[in-house]
Amino acid sequence: MVRIGFFVALSHTLGWVYTFAWSASFYPQFLLNLKRRSIQGLSVDFLALNPLGFASYATYNIVLFSSKTVRDQYRRRHDGHKPLIRPNDVAFAVHALVISSATLLQAIIYRKTMTQTISTYNRAFIGLALSSILVVGLFAATTTSSFAWLDLLYFLSYIKLYISTAKYIPQAYLNYKRKSTVGWSIENILLDFTGGFLSLTQLVLDSWLESDWRAITGNPGKLGLSFLSIGFDILFLLQHYVWYRHSSQSLLEASSSDTNDIDDPDREDLIPNSAGGGSTERSRLLA
Repeated sequence: MVRIGFFVALSHTLGWVYTFAWSASFYPQFLLNLKRRSIQGLSVDFLALNPLGFASYATYNIVLFSSKTVRDQYRRRHDGHKPLIRPNDVAFAVHALVISSATLLQAIIYRKTMTQTISTYNRAFIGLALSSILVVGLFAATTTSSFAWLDLLYFLSYIKLYISTAKYIPQAYLNYKRKSTVGWSIENILLDFTGGFLSLTQLVLDSWLESDWRAITGNPGKLGLSFLSIGFDILFLLQHYVWYRHSSQSLLEASSSDTNDIDDPDREDLIPNSAGGGSTERSRLLA
């Protein structure tokens, strides 16, 4: 019993530490945007998809944690076992929805500095996702349907997993195109990786404690989100520390130099010559 009690306490600790790390991972980017008064270097697709994804994930966790009807549906499909949704899972999802919405609000406020727009594909996806949620919800509400409310929650978790994939790919491509990670907070990635690893560890440990290994795949939202976070974070770490390390440093130094020059009122050569040549690409990147 002492041994089991230790692992239960360990699970709780892992859960709240992952919740803190994953929640904290949102703030470096939020504060960086606030400091720069700009979202340049940050994918608008990332910003627009995040709130929808976390709204889906928060609903998935809240209902699966608190609804007796849905928990009974889960037990009937999993040989009487309960769903492995913890209070820290709910806390993380709700907080993530709030802070991702606040970050999207930053994009709206700083729209004068924006040179990007959400892609047509992702605009269509958002509309399709919302319509699909409504349709699946109607099926779940129909007593003659083979769908149950649990199926709607699983559908919401799949939307979150798709969005997690779709929101990271534009950012990875943007970093690749610019050959730089300037404007993309690496602290965000370090915390996100920690959260993903600890979340996965808690899920595996809880499944062992419940003697129910099927519970790992029975929580597709938590399992998939952990794997996606770990995988993309490794990619971003490689971009930041290995592939684009020198180009990012050069861009930062150039940005610092240009800022100092602009603050110097005696620098007349900063006035652009409309008749002269020269590339404006760096200016667009640093805007």
